[in-house]
Amino acid sequence: MSRPASTRKSLGRDLSAIGLADGDAVLVHAALRTVGRIAGGPDDIIDAMRDVIGPAGTVLGYCDWQFEDEVRDDPSMRDHIPAFDPLRSRSIRDNGFWPEMLRTTPGALRSASPGASMAALGGEAEWFTADHALDYGYGPQSPLGKLVEAKGKVLMLGAPLDKMTLLHHAEHLADFPNKRIRRYEAPILVNGEKVWRWFEEFDTSHSPDGLPEDYFIGIVEAFLATGRGRRGKIGEANSVLVPADEMVAFGVEWMERELGGG
Repeated sequence: MSRPASTRKSLGRDLSAIGLADGDAVLVHAALRTVGRIAGGPDDIIDAMRDVIGPAGTVLGYCDWQFEDEVRDDPSMRDHIPAFDPLRSRSIRDNGFWPEMLRTTPGALRSASPGASMAALGGEAEWFTADHALDYGYGPQSPLGKLVEAKGKVLMLGAPLDKMTLLHHAEHLADFPNKRIRRYEAPILVNGEKVWRWFEEFDTSHSPDGLPEDYFIGIVEAFLATGRGRRGKIGEANSVLVPADEMVAFGVEWMERELGGG
């Protein structure tokens, strides 16, 4: 016999049980299909989160930007590529439906740093999305840095642990040798006009030398083994909730120890 469909209320109970609470800011990575059947569809998840965190709380999602490197690097396509527009540019498909669903929910805002852009919905959405650094967009002047400052949380809702974007913030902060720097050119809007701009950031597309591509999994599992964070089910989805500030501090220490920095 199949499990009954989840509802907004049952999802709210699941979210509370894993540790989400009134006033929380929470960055969510979601594999929506793992939740199973939902009576009101996936929007019930957003509604349930907002029920639990209340009007002062904020839900965030990592959007990035649907922008193909191969197309960008073709000079003949330069005039055909539209500028990044926080209001219109689609979230990258690699992150699933969740960030685009959140971004297009009425009331949501989006930060203006293209590759590191975040959507936010709720009481502190404007603060989280304002003044996002264009260079080194995973650093302190970013929604990730603000999430740590606000003592927010990260929810992996059925999503694999190697997708925890918060750990790119830890990569930025950690002191270890041979950090790779990525430089690329992309079009953005400046006073309503398309302008090609060079961007610079620590390379988030590859793991540091000497570590496997999925090394974030090891960091998160080691953190959970200390007794911090929680595991639980949201609907049918195996999920993890961690405090952002503690997760980043742990990740920085782990990286510096393993990579010979600090």
